[in-house]
Amino acid sequence: MDSFRRDGLTFDVRDAGPRDGEPVVLLHGFPQDSAAWDLVAPALHQHGLRTLAPDQRGYSPMARPHGRAHYRLRETVGDVLALLDAAGLESAHVVGHDWGGIVAWALGAWYPERVRTLTALSVPHPAAMAKAMVTSDQGLRSYYMGVFQLPVLPERLLLAGNGAVLRRMLRSGGLDDALVDHYVRRMQEPGAVSAALGWYRALPWAGRDPVGRVRVPTLHIWSTGDAFLGRAATEATERFVEAPYRLEVLEGVPHWIPELAADRVAELVTAHVRTAAS
Repeated sequence: MDSFRRDGLTFDVRDAGPRDGEPVVLLHGFPQDSAAWDLVAPALHQHGLRTLAPDQRGYSPMARPHGRAHYRLRETVGDVLALLDAAGLESAHVVGHDWGGIVAWALGAWYPERVRTLTALSVPHPAAMAKAMVTSDQGLRSYYMGVFQLPVLPERLLLAGNGAVLRRMLRSGGLDDALVDHYVRRMQEPGAVSAALGWYRALPWAGRDPVGRVRVPTLHIWSTGDAFLGRAATEATERFVEAPYRLEVLEGVPHWIPELAADRVAELVTAHVRTAAS
């Protein structure tokens, strides 16, 4: 399938690999789209896995509702459940990076019956993140989240000069020019950058949607070169998982793990899937 619907919204999805393979849902973050997994997915297919990589809420052109309440975690999690339903899947392995990782953590806590395994790239468990914000340097690393709460200004800043600020941020993280151009071009689509920022602007609802303890086998991949996410929350995450848990640290890799460490990600995810399936 190449799309699915929920509540009048249409989401684009890349469904590839062996149809009878173990299903793996790949969830991107900000300001990416499903192209973040372009190097990971083929490697997973070679190991007999099927991948479903949606352009999430705000990123699919026909799934950009107005208003930050539409981007609260309950909604973004509901989108993944709708994807599973549309694909006829009772459950799947869920891999998420950045905001996609937050969705993955919530799925593992709220709907463990629908998650065979969980793999979170970069982002710690939300409760560990919240604590680290006031007990470590994480608050300084996350200053941009406060800036993104402002109306209008973040859109103008990110897209000014043909997206110069956004381009600089992505290039400084090691992404190549072709991928940077692709992500910036997507953010320049009508309403795209405001919709993508909606995920951040929905953070005031986080207290109403707490992510509890996760009870599915979990792999957490973090990189020491991540400028946005530090060690404190990463090391505290294990206490919020009541299932087999493994932390894999990638030395020197920047935040954009799916694009910059694709072979290692595919290797780790494949092993994680096989361990749970055996």
